[in-house]
Amino acid sequence: MQAKTYHSTIPPKLQQLAKLPLPGKYNISIPTNVPRAISIIAPPPPTHEVPIVDVDDTVTAFWDYQFLFVSQRAEAAEPINLRLVEGEIPLDFPSGTYYLTGPGLFSDDHGSTVHPLDGHGYLRAFTIDGSKGQVKFTARYIQTEAQSEERDPVTGEWRFTHRGPFSILKGGKMVGNTKVMKNVANTSVLRWGGRLFCLWEGGDPYEIETRTLDTVGKFDVIKDDQKKNSDDRGFKVDVWGVAAEILKPILYGVFNMPPKRLLSHYKIDARRGRLLIMSCNAEDMLLPRSNFTFYEFDSNFKLLQSQEFIISDHLMIHDWAFTDSHYILFGNRIKLDIAGSMSAVCGLSPMISALTVNPSKPTSPIYLLPRLKTKEMRDWRIPIEAPSQLWVLHVGNAFEEKYENGNVEIQIQASGCSYQWFNFQKMFGYDWRSGKLDPSMMNLKQGQEKLLPHLIKVSINLEQNGNCKKCCVNDLNQWNKATDFPTINQDFCGGKNTYVYAATTSGLRQALPNFPFDTVVKLNTKDKSLHSTWSTRRRRFIGEPIFIPKGREEDDGYLLVVEYAVSTQRCYLVILDSKLMGEKNVLVARFEVPRNLNFPLGFHGFWAPR
Repeated sequence: MQAKTYHSTIPPKLQQLAKLPLPGKYNISIPTNVPRAISIIAPPPPTHEVPIVDVDDTVTAFWDYQFLFVSQRAEAAEPINLRLVEGEIPLDFPSGTYYLTGPGLFSDDHGSTVHPLDGHGYLRAFTIDGSKGQVKFTARYIQTEAQSEERDPVTGEWRFTHRGPFSILKGGKMVGNTKVMKNVANTSVLRWGGRLFCLWEGGDPYEIETRTLDTVGKFDVIKDDQKKNSDDRGFKVDVWGVAAEILKPILYGVFNMPPKRLLSHYKIDARRGRLLIMSCNAEDMLLPRSNFTFYEFDSNFKLLQSQEFIISDHLMIHDWAFTDSHYILFGNRIKLDIAGSMSAVCGLSPMISALTVNPSKPTSPIYLLPRLKTKEMRDWRIPIEAPSQLWVLHVGNAFEEKYENGNVEIQIQASGCSYQWFNFQKMFGYDWRSGKLDPSMMNLKQGQEKLLPHLIKVSINLEQNGNCKKCCVNDLNQWNKATDFPTINQDFCGGKNTYVYAATTSGLRQALPNFPFDTVVKLNTKDKSLHSTWSTRRRRFIGEPIFIPKGREEDDGYLLVVEYAVSTQRCYLVILDSKLMGEKNVLVARFEVPRNLNFPLGFHGFWAPR
């Protein structure tokens, strides 16, 4: 079966928009000889190659950024052999499938655009056969309830009807539109117990057929009896509990929000063979109180334990960590924006504008929640205040070491940014008023780099009685460029590790010095002076790297990363030898995705060995 492809020409109105001055610091006139890339507001891209033109990098940088978020309406339902363009797959490569999910569509056929976080989920699968040296590629849209409603199955035409948390509609219903919880299953992917799932921040995961990528349907991982039978810790009846009861009928009924909202980030305890997932309550985003429930499953999705923790703080959690004894939350403090709430309810601004960051304290709360149902020496309700104000984005790992004197040291490896930089309404530089992307939001002036995402190490020393003796926050390594998406050898997750891999920037692109990322970095956590990198070619970017173990040594394996060649509108699957990072022969192989299947930036991936 051939890939389904839909083509469109650029309407005259969009051609006129392309001639407008660029926003922000990119407010310059575009020379007539500059190829006019298609921004997020446009239909699918043309299939011809976009030439590299020697012009001011400020201009090409703006358009390169737009090309990273171009909608892809084509699907590859049948496996396609990817062309090997460099290197070869070694015979000892562990065969398996690399699943990558992310948004695939940003604009409909009626004038509406959506934020990248609200784009419909587009699942990509790279099946690697080490013995044959082949990579097969498939790509399908996840048939969520929102996708089924917004796409005409006969004509292929799209009309957005759901607002989503980060967008507003221009070609659809704005005022009175309560379709806020647009579960697009675009954030992360998981294979567990022989089953494949795509997850989103705030709803049930969608199960996917592993071979065809057909959508099976929603998977109710937190069944009703599990929601009721979790052990409550910290529950008490107070004014906020009463407020929560008042809000529930509105949130559950009018806005159709699930009572328990699953987070898109899960954890796998490889040593115990357990899947750990976490949920929060729908009303948490409006009240200065947070309800977090943790669930642990075996490989057959049998619930082994669940615990609910009620915290007297208004927090937003995207990623978290675990150790043998604790669930660890690095709290991002938020508060309700009254003016933004009124505007959002009226449909005049995205729903996320109801919230804003809360930098009222110079410290960051870290909650050590007991994973084991034993008597705790310290009161987990009282956070450990890290002496640094950081908004944590992603967690690479956490582990604890116990000493002979009974003291315990907990270490957390994560990416964090400044409250001064983080802005709910400007993530990825998306401007919901114009529907365009402004890369200046993601790229700051020289001297402001510390405000951007970078890797940190948090060390917590607990005395035998549970009291915090010391807590400090330091750079994970001497690598000081903007960095995110930390990952490790997953066999060491929850245990002591030496190496962290992440996506970062070379800093060589003058107009895009910080983001998008173009480099993979390998960091040594024991010797901060040691780091090694691999960078892409000119006008190419990368997404999240992922580690594939091969042997028993922690760094014995390969790194997979997708390379986005925006200047030629092509994507490549790149395989790197993790032990050879920094060496000339680090690149093992590069495979090319057909141009008609070129896809936008992906979010998170998963490696499933055969």
